[in-house]
Amino acid sequence: MERGDTMPSAQYLGHGISLLDVRDLGREKRTGTYVIQEEKLTIIETSGSPSIPYILQGLEQLGLKAADIQYIIVTHIHLDHAGGAGLLLEKCPKAKVIVHPKGKRHLIDPSRLIQGAKAVYGEKFEEFFEPVVPVPEDRLIVKRDGETLEIGHDRILTFLDTPGHAYHHFSIYDPKSNGIFTGDTVGIIYTPLLENGLDFYLPTTSPNHFNPEAMLQSADRIEKLGISRIYFGHFGMSEDPSAAFRQLRFWLPIFVEAGQQVADSSLSFEKKTEAVYQTLKKKVTRYLDERKVPRTSNVYEILDLDLTICSMGIVDYFQKRMAKSEK
Repeated sequence: MERGDTMPSAQYLGHGISLLDVRDLGREKRTGTYVIQEEKLTIIETSGSPSIPYILQGLEQLGLKAADIQYIIVTHIHLDHAGGAGLLLEKCPKAKVIVHPKGKRHLIDPSRLIQGAKAVYGEKFEEFFEPVVPVPEDRLIVKRDGETLEIGHDRILTFLDTPGHAYHHFSIYDPKSNGIFTGDTVGIIYTPLLENGLDFYLPTTSPNHFNPEAMLQSADRIEKLGISRIYFGHFGMSEDPSAAFRQLRFWLPIFVEAGQQVADSSLSFEKKTEAVYQTLKKKVTRYLDERKVPRTSNVYEILDLDLTICSMGIVDYFQKRMAKSEK
């Protein structure tokens, strides 16, 4: 293992669902892969290819084999959620990858995904994501809004189109746990802060399909299901969905306002991004200070990266909106 000599244990969440810490971006508690132990063994999210050894080790800890996986579901095709799907398939001869209709072509030919990720992650791209292996078309299954997948005789998953973070994003409702796998649609839960007794959530507004109105509509749709649990892509399960929705609605306008403040300026994209980042970092730091989170907390390392990427997405959103209005 290049990212550490020890492996975190699989965490059992109940209802036949386990969470694997797959060390995305080389960080613990950053991105999770969920394993649903049913007649048709199913996993949700792969993260990038460097995470695949962690998935294989986690399966081994659960007494499972990659060769027994039937379905690999990716909530959306961003490389930190789906970049490892092609590589994992090489270990899973029976498996099919399930993807949103608008994501299929990008798994077959990931060149545009690679280009976009390189723009965000720069010189770290290779370390974080290589290799990005294409998924053969005959091993893909598309699921549209409202369609289902039976993975056990009494377990049928339902797929819901939930844009906002990305237009190629669905969420997966699981009736057995009355929970939903939301990827990035309703944001991120910062699990390290649970040690401080704080449930803390932020929206994730990365480029290049962020849409705040769609994000709120998707959140409303999910909330109306009356769910008991949210399984976040980053990272872990919340059994307090109301807190997640409340904080999303609190923070999203703040994120958007930070972008509005620089949207009409003549600054470069990079300088606008830095201005948004500085605004958001001050507001988030003040919020955490008020809740007695020490500034030495390792959550700040994760937050710095997240707020940088979110700032890029916000600036990108306003520039695209302005370009449309000028046509």
